[in-house]
Amino acid sequence: MKKIIIATVAVMATFAMNAQEVGLQLYSLRNQFKEDVPGTLKIINGWGITKIEGGGTYGLSMDEFQTLLKENDLDVVSVGAGFEDLENNVQKVIENAKAFDAKYVMCAWVPHDDNKWDLEETKHATKVFNKSGKELKKNGITLAYHAHGYEFRPWKDGTLFDYMAQNAKDFTFELDVYWAHHGGADPLALMKKYPKKFTLMHLKDMENGVEGNNTGHEDVETNVVLGEGQVDIAGTVAEAKKLGIEYMFIEDESSRVVEQVPQSLEYLDSLD
Repeated sequence: MKKIIIATVAVMATFAMNAQEVGLQLYSLRNQFKEDVPGTLKIINGWGITKIEGGGTYGLSMDEFQTLLKENDLDVVSVGAGFEDLENNVQKVIENAKAFDAKYVMCAWVPHDDNKWDLEETKHATKVFNKSGKELKKNGITLAYHAHGYEFRPWKDGTLFDYMAQNAKDFTFELDVYWAHHGGADPLALMKKYPKKFTLMHLKDMENGVEGNNTGHEDVETNVVLGEGQVDIAGTVAEAKKLGIEYMFIEDESSRVVEQVPQSLEYLDSLD
């Protein structure tokens, strides 16, 4: 009976992948990768997921890791990059993306001191992303900045994110609906305001009752099954389809990730 249930979930997940272009951010399974890299990739395969966002090889050689990816029918379409490398060594970023044959590079954090984030930091980050994004673009790779919440602090009649979006010429954005919501923004409203700026998404839901802030930090255990929290997952997924956003990655940072991802996939499948 257990095997039948697993097979059913995999079939449902595969249908969700094809219909909604949903993948997985590998950070979700960071603790599992520490114990068993081949086994963890096999778990992802069992969920029916084929598109992933990653960037590292978890201590294996690139050849060894690529072999495991192929065995599990996994395609790395987006890789992470540190802000420092984008600023000082963009060639390293390009080479890593090419090694995985990834179409996207995402940056999830801009270092800043003691939660100090204002127009100065925003302008600097925007300049770095435009410059590095231009180089990535020459190599057929799209740069996407993953806002983490501190960018939604007030600026003029909007937020500092508005400055970034309005001045993003050679880079795009990856909308993490959890962190946008946590930072005080409305993810759906952002998508409607900047329909051509978002190329990737992170699907992540926030436990009801959690109050956000502008730090970009929160207890990972507040990540809940998609559709069970306070983020408008259904609305943002529907809008992503309208906008033609290519990949939506589930990211679940909680300790319950192995149990929750299949449930999140079932929820996404129910939206069709």
